[in-house]
Amino acid sequence: MKKNNIPYKVYLDEDEIPKAWYNIRADMKTDHRPMLNPQTLEPITAEELSPIFCDKLIAQELNDKDRFIEIPEPIRDFYKMYRPSPLVRAYCLEKMLNTPAKIYYKYEGGNTSGSHKLNSAIAQGYYAKEQGLKGLSTETGAGQWGTAMSMACAYFGLELKVYMVKVSASQKPYRKTVMETYGANVVPSPSDTTNVGRMLLEMNPDSNGSLGTAISEAVEVAATTEGYRYVLGSVLNQVLLHQSVIGLEAKTAFEKIGDYPDIVIGCAGGGSNLGGLIGPFIKDKFAGKDAPYFIAVEPASCPSLTRGKFAYDFCDTGKVAPLAKMYTIGATYVPSGSHAGGLRYHGMAPILSQLYHDGFIDEARAVKQTDVFDAATMFAKAEGNLPAPESAHAIRVAIDEAIKCRESGEEKTILFGLSGTGYFDLGAYALYNENAMTDSVPSDEDLNESFSAIPKV
Repeated sequence: MKKNNIPYKVYLDEDEIPKAWYNIRADMKTDHRPMLNPQTLEPITAEELSPIFCDKLIAQELNDKDRFIEIPEPIRDFYKMYRPSPLVRAYCLEKMLNTPAKIYYKYEGGNTSGSHKLNSAIAQGYYAKEQGLKGLSTETGAGQWGTAMSMACAYFGLELKVYMVKVSASQKPYRKTVMETYGANVVPSPSDTTNVGRMLLEMNPDSNGSLGTAISEAVEVAATTEGYRYVLGSVLNQVLLHQSVIGLEAKTAFEKIGDYPDIVIGCAGGGSNLGGLIGPFIKDKFAGKDAPYFIAVEPASCPSLTRGKFAYDFCDTGKVAPLAKMYTIGATYVPSGSHAGGLRYHGMAPILSQLYHDGFIDEARAVKQTDVFDAATMFAKAEGNLPAPESAHAIRVAIDEAIKCRESGEEKTILFGLSGTGYFDLGAYALYNENAMTDSVPSDEDLNESFSAIPKV
């Protein structure tokens, strides 16, 4: 179906699925701050990472030389089950907003995991199987990553232990059901199954949990269980590498229709969706070409970019994982139980933190939960697609930018990432529909308390 000669959905052919991931670090014009060993605070080595991560993933994590890294054929074969994903023109939303802007979104929810997370999960599962491992451990916030990883482990015949943030496990019980259907062992975090979990429960028995806490538990399991390694669904360089298929496909789709975005918007928690979407477009900015205006959108309840500090901090609450140079609100900070569980991480991916610090990401905005669900329901009514709360952060700002175009008369092309579906988030939509949803924004006092625990490195 077409309007003004531009289709509603732009599909690529199967052979246009990227054959190589784009490694943005090779083009970054800045020093790469290394991860630090949590005991010595010295740059961590591949040998020190080997008890935690798969060997090939360590190599990808530390690679800042190769611009493109070939995608193994078994991974591309799995991608063909649900990729390429469509670039969608939001004509109905444009009409609802009465805007001259052209609004597009890259839809990543068209697989059983319901999100973009499968792009990296299948890669990490592949490398674990290739290494001959028995199983993997990981954490999950809202459950998208845990679901994707459970699918990957089922496909490759690997065991999986998932530590799910306790408040999300309560809010989204059917995510747990899906993970268990694929064979995963799901544990609400903090738990009494690890030393770190028991310590944190002793400090706060009623803790809602956090991604930082769940990471600590999962890392402990990987380090103490023979034949296991740890996998992570965001933040790390390797994850942004795998997610580059999103931006690479989007860029090819725009070339097909003879358009190019003026603004690119992505939700930002740990950074996997945002980094995957914007990376191939930022490549144009590195090369001195015309490039979009990049906006990162985060929750006001967990504002690492907009109110955090650019500093070395622990990647986890239990301080057993490496330290990274990133925008952080402190590893000890426990966010409120907002419904965008995938965005409740205390820090931002080191790559995105550096890009923001250096001005390549033009702007970061923090938005409140009720404003996000205002946008989500507006989008659902216009486009017939119920978005995940995480994705709706990007929708909120895309709508705001389209309204600006209506007011100024400018015809801009807006692209945002629709990273996942909201059908596991009906409890949150019910609260919103009942006018029972509230906003939670940390005070300066709250943040200063967590800032005080950031190590002086």
